[in-house]
Amino acid sequence: MEDAGVGRARRGSPALLGRVAAFRGLPGPRLTLLPPLPLLLLCGPVLGELRAPPEKLAVIGAGIGGTSASYYLRQKFGKDVKIHVFERGKVGGRLATVNVEGQDYEAGGSVIHPLNLHMKRFVKELDLSTVQSVDGLMGIYNGEDLVFEESSWFIINMIKLVWHYGFQFLRMHMWIEDILDKFMRIYRYQSHDYSFSSVEGLLHALGGDEFTGMLNRTILQSLQKAGFSEKFLNEIVTPAMRVNYGQSTSINGFVGAVSLSGTDSGLWSVEGGNKRVCEELLQFSKALLISGSVMHIEEKARMTQTGGPKKAYEVTYKTDSGINKDLYDIVLVATPLNRKMSNITFLNFDPPIPEFHQYYHHLVTTFVHGRLNASFFGLMATDSLHLTDILTTDNPNLFINSISQVSPVKREADLQSKPATGSAVWKIFSSEFLTKEQLNLLFASHDSVQEKEWLAYPHYKPPEKCPPIILHDRIYYLNGIEWAASAMEMSAIAAHNAALLAYHRWYGNTEMIDQEGLYEKLKTEL
Repeated sequence: MEDAGVGRARRGSPALLGRVAAFRGLPGPRLTLLPPLPLLLLCGPVLGELRAPPEKLAVIGAGIGGTSASYYLRQKFGKDVKIHVFERGKVGGRLATVNVEGQDYEAGGSVIHPLNLHMKRFVKELDLSTVQSVDGLMGIYNGEDLVFEESSWFIINMIKLVWHYGFQFLRMHMWIEDILDKFMRIYRYQSHDYSFSSVEGLLHALGGDEFTGMLNRTILQSLQKAGFSEKFLNEIVTPAMRVNYGQSTSINGFVGAVSLSGTDSGLWSVEGGNKRVCEELLQFSKALLISGSVMHIEEKARMTQTGGPKKAYEVTYKTDSGINKDLYDIVLVATPLNRKMSNITFLNFDPPIPEFHQYYHHLVTTFVHGRLNASFFGLMATDSLHLTDILTTDNPNLFINSISQVSPVKREADLQSKPATGSAVWKIFSSEFLTKEQLNLLFASHDSVQEKEWLAYPHYKPPEKCPPIILHDRIYYLNGIEWAASAMEMSAIAAHNAALLAYHRWYGNTEMIDQEGLYEKLKTEL
């Protein structure tokens, strides 16, 4: 649980809720389980056909989900299978950078939580350098005044928090810690090769009815039921939702918990940009990158070497050289099946593969090199604005979700990024493009503006129904997990799960799919 996808504004994160407890009890040695004998006897002819390894796999999308999938598919299916990864844009997807006056800044997913074990594994195995986020000073703006300002003195912050909110921040820390402890079970399950055929099934295996129930109510409802005050919800919880997902406390409870976990300290990023993880995963997996747009997918039958028919999927795609076709044994779709984002048609499937009409939230990221206008935030024009992160409450008159001072992704340049004039590079999240008048209100002076438009993450509106993972016999969909929560680590978890699911279904390992009581089972087996 971590950065909440594209919507992280901060270069660092104020640790208002304290440090989340470290994960206890990493998994032990992997267990190898064989299919029960009756299953082999009953399903022998079918399994006999599938026991030959697949020849060619397709992954559609080269963001963190698609490149993680290529990595895990290579791990499971071995060195001989061919893996083709299709990408019509740049490798990285919603992990991207923007250049401002010669320096690159994170425009997409910005920071990673210290308990994101997949991302930690990737950077270690790929030998990438990481950068610890620097905790700045945060303020909460309600459209008229700053209702909360952090101090550089720890004890003063504690006094302010207790004065404003009592001990609710401590209760929030305990609430998040309980959810994280249960969420961390996924790493044990996946290290033992267990997989799930639905997002709801995966969540239920982690936190039972509590987790699946969080999809059906808002984070506001969840926290009101837990007894948090309206003041705390309005001034602490709502700003966290706005900065991370561009939405309010009407989002579902699970993604709301993901958002709140990002208020922890210890956040980090990848030197040179988080998109480097995707680039290096692609290279490490020895997958072939095909720069083009997938147009449609159709089920076909082809003859095997023994003369019998074999099911395959024909992928038709368009590149600069024209329209091409190729056959694949397994297809993983790692791009949102939303007409505005990936216009893929599934031809002649019976029953037809459904279209998903859920839509993604519109977000604009604006980078401005300039000096903030203190009076806009209710301060005297002569005051020095010492804050590096300003989050906002719900106010229909506010035209920004957040504004934060940011550092380049190559930190050796950071020493030169703050000239003596007090100007800095600021990253602003808003639902629409900012007008010149709005920029002049925000900044006393500015000399550079760069904009990036996103369909960043789902528009959450519980009760949520996550799209299926299995679209067809051997077609798998990764992005359905975003409707539980959109984040880098969630995509990596979905990729690992889909690779395991594809492997077990190919070889008939049904005992490794959708097993009940895994937490208790693995505790007794270790």
